[in-house]
Amino acid sequence: MTVTHAFWLAGRQATGETSFDVTSPWDGRLVGTVAVPTEAQVEEAVAAAYAVRDAFAATPAHVRAAALDHVSRRLAERTEEITKLISAENGKPVKWARGEVGRAVSVFRFAAEEARRFNGGEAQRLDTDAGGQGRLALTRRFPKGVVLGIAPFNFPLNLCAHKVAPAIAAGAPIILKPAPATPLSALVIGELLAETELPAGSWSVLPVSNDRMPALVQDERLPVISFTGSEQVGYAIMDSVPRKHCTLELGGNGAAVVLADWASDADLDLAAARIATFSNYQGGQSCISVQRVIADAAVYDRLLPRIVAAVEAQVTGDPADDATDVGPLVGEDAAKRVASWVDEAVAAGAKLLTGGERDGAAYAPTVLADLPDGVTLASEEVFGPVLSVRKVDGEAEAFAAVNDSKYGLQAGVFTHDLRTAFRAHRALEVGGVVIGDVPSYRADQMPYGGVKQSGVGREGVRFAMEDYTYERVLVLTGVDL
Repeated sequence: MTVTHAFWLAGRQATGETSFDVTSPWDGRLVGTVAVPTEAQVEEAVAAAYAVRDAFAATPAHVRAAALDHVSRRLAERTEEITKLISAENGKPVKWARGEVGRAVSVFRFAAEEARRFNGGEAQRLDTDAGGQGRLALTRRFPKGVVLGIAPFNFPLNLCAHKVAPAIAAGAPIILKPAPATPLSALVIGELLAETELPAGSWSVLPVSNDRMPALVQDERLPVISFTGSEQVGYAIMDSVPRKHCTLELGGNGAAVVLADWASDADLDLAAARIATFSNYQGGQSCISVQRVIADAAVYDRLLPRIVAAVEAQVTGDPADDATDVGPLVGEDAAKRVASWVDEAVAAGAKLLTGGERDGAAYAPTVLADLPDGVTLASEEVFGPVLSVRKVDGEAEAFAAVNDSKYGLQAGVFTHDLRTAFRAHRALEVGGVVIGDVPSYRADQMPYGGVKQSGVGREGVRFAMEDYTYERVLVLTGVDL
């Protein structure tokens, strides 16, 4: 008999009147059945979060920190169990799923640390003018209100952690809406939060369908929206609620630049290995995966065959196998879309160097060269295991090629020159520049986000907490300074 997974309503388990099945993108097997909240239950969750917002904001820091520490420890204790769950519902190879659990462990631990020290203000003398004599300003940060966290399928645990942990650390109630394809990992977070002493109503995990999301977005009791997903959906949310605070972590088409000074055999072997790994990890379903390689003409001819060989060495297959590097995409429709984009590029003149084959939801790791400007792959986020390699002449042309995109999330620059690194930091229109590596590096405590069509705001625990709060000034009068 199939067990139906309850959702979490204002801190307690609940079931609705309907349910849906979660299936494996690898073999189609049933992974779990999930209860769906009714409209009345969603209303109950929102009302409870709104009602508790002031009390939760006043919760002692040690209470919130203890809860976050507890979740971090429990995730670590259940690493292998959750690893298998992520792999089953998402299709992610267990080697990457295990790393995702480890990152979520860190996110909740970082949040516990920030909860203990987060203040966000300082004392400021106001007697710099005569009218301020005897006055002192104190600044503190307070939650803007209930957070609506909308998470994607590609990191079903860690990107939920990046919504939930900073909200709790800042004292902001949160309603979490996981992706319909991958809700089971989010429900585990609810299970662990339920073991803590956080106030009832301060959190809910509601696996509602995407067509019910607009009603939540429009609800005035949810003034803060943290969304990770596609550019189209993210900006549609922002346009629909222009007076709300929106943090949007959207798409990218990450570029890895290999400059002329990265020229030894060891250099090129390292660059090729990192590019091959991080154009294909998570099936390429990461907004900072390598989609574009921009190589200086001085190293291009030696680098390209190394990249092809390293991509062909990626192990594809069953995501439950520890040896597998590349599993399926989240579904067959996603793989069909990737295939159509590659076919379009090849028909327009791109050279297919390896890959280019689909098997159900799986798509073979693929390398293209001479990608024409007008094709979809040249301008959109592929979100699949596909990369293109381009030859350029010099640093200026390389940096211009990175910037020739509507996206601006992260870029990687392979160079040994410190001055070049600082020029890249100044010139590249992205939210993060990684020197000596691919753009796919993210530390969960660092500020993370993009510019242009890659979104607004920043995640990373402390930076998300700042997004969820605002400064309030207290002026003391008659103070001897």
